[in-house]
Amino acid sequence: MSSQHLKRLAMPRSWPLPRKTTVWVTRPTPGAHSLEHCMPLTLVVRDMLGLAKSAREVRYILHNELAKVDGRVVKDTRRGIGIMDVLTLGEDNYRCILDHNGRLRYRPISAKEAGWKICRIEGKTTIKGGKTQLNLHDGRNIIVEDPKEYNTGDSLKLNLPDQKILEHIRFGEGTRCYLIGGAHVGSTAEVSEYVEKRSSMPNEVQFGDFGTVVRNVFAVGDASLPLTEVAE
Repeated sequence: MSSQHLKRLAMPRSWPLPRKTTVWVTRPTPGAHSLEHCMPLTLVVRDMLGLAKSAREVRYILHNELAKVDGRVVKDTRRGIGIMDVLTLGEDNYRCILDHNGRLRYRPISAKEAGWKICRIEGKTTIKGGKTQLNLHDGRNIIVEDPKEYNTGDSLKLNLPDQKILEHIRFGEGTRCYLIGGAHVGSTAEVSEYVEKRSSMPNEVQFGDFGTVVRNVFAVGDASLPLTEVAE
């Protein structure tokens, strides 16, 4: 029971679901996103989007290959749908973002916007043959020719589903960023200064009249995100 379920009272604050309706809630399959930054497909389709009345109806949708994540058909009802993921249900497309309260939302986007996704570079590793592999925030790994071109904290705009790099968004002064944590979560701002610490303290990013730690910052450049608040 515990491996597939989570007590509602213990579910992350980022999940915008009532806590006292039932005892248990579905736990997402372990994957690329942290528990706080994703929700299982069943809850997204049934509870967030209201496109199914039961888990059985969600299974029917998946069985008929009507659901895609980042352009690929998914069959796992517990697959975690996390930040920047593109969910396609039939002809409708949605992108996962965080609202100004730090809660996960699945906003409608156009078919054109569903053809790309922004991924943050979390690290670089050298693999067999001396090639360099970029490790992205959603668990993807992409091999690149020139490793010096890419730095941790930069972002890549990828074509879906073939993962071709459409744009390299460099993280630095003047870069438009999306905040995924802290007091200004869910908003965008331009970097004014990047402060590297010489101690074990996390590096900081300054945005004019406020600052935050680097893990809360997601470089998006000129990319359009469905950030308009909707009353719920």
